[in-house]
Amino acid sequence: MADVNEPQAPKIEFPCQYPIKVIGTAGDDFAEVICEVVERHAPGIDTTTIDVKDSKNGRFLSLRLVITATGQAQLEALHRDLKATGRVHMVL
Repeated sequence: MADVNEPQAPKIEFPCQYPIKVIGTAGDDFAEVICEVVERHAPGIDTTTIDVKDSKNGRFLSLRLVITATGQAQLEALHRDLKATGRVHMVL
């Protein structure tokens, strides 16, 4: 039985606008690779709103983007495929 005082994760109502931050090894094609994976799971992302930032030492890049999330299965598959690129260290 769950502890009634234990905080519960908020429920997400789908579909919704869902922000994602992807952090990975910097490279000329990092943003392109990430966008290709995201587009397979959430077609129609607005690439003009993607925010790309270099780390202080230039070894890593972070991409912030917003997708239209349709369900938990979509988010899990997207996370799995992003990690499978071998270039992604974190997905937030």
